[in-house]
Amino acid sequence: MSGRDGRLGVGVIGAGRVGPVLAAALAGAGHALTGITSGSDDDRVEAILPGLPVLTADEVVRRSELVVIAVPHDQLSALVTGLAELGAWQPGQLVLHTDAAFGARILDPASRLGAIPLAIHPAIVFTGTSSIDLRQLAQAYAAVTAPAPVLPIAQALAVELGCEPVVVAEDDRAAYAEAIATATEFSRSIVRQSSEMLSRVGVENPGGYLSALVRSSVDQALVEGAGRRTLDDDATIDG
Repeated sequence: MSGRDGRLGVGVIGAGRVGPVLAAALAGAGHALTGITSGSDDDRVEAILPGLPVLTADEVVRRSELVVIAVPHDQLSALVTGLAELGAWQPGQLVLHTDAAFGARILDPASRLGAIPLAIHPAIVFTGTSSIDLRQLAQAYAAVTAPAPVLPIAQALAVELGCEPVVVAEDDRAAYAEAIATATEFSRSIVRQSSEMLSRVGVENPGGYLSALVRSSVDQALVEGAGRRTLDDDATIDG
């Protein structure tokens, strides 16, 4: 990290729900924001990050010591490659993406130009509202993947986002992403189905009605899952 105090100039590519919130978290940790790309809701981004310059992706890269890439899954590879073809990536520059499914290898085009690849996925569902998401980050874990020599940098940045870092190996990222998708998609589907059923029997606010029930059920399931894993580990050791 550059500078005497380790503070970085941070630019963000991706102005959806994730990028602006992570920028706000890093700014709160003392880093200086250099710019962000335009998105579908620039007014919301302005409310979260007032006065932050809106730049093209290549200009964000050229101005920044740490580039946070928070773009849709199907855009990440082409974006990194396209910026490499423009010669935008810089030696020693940190490049961080937030996609659950990929490790650091997806950033190889940037690495070949000397950039340092990091993958950090905070395990929350982002709402795009900074107050809610920053509070969630402070209670969350983040999957970190990076080459061994720079893994401590990825872990430190996860902590600065407010998360507890958990190392996930490069070859395990696809399985990790499947686990995350299973949890989020199943939860949404079940809650939606339950809400519709309650509406049909006359419950006026099914979301509010289910809120405490769903949270307590999930908490109990997590406790039971942790207990089952402990028993399995004990059985393995004893066996």
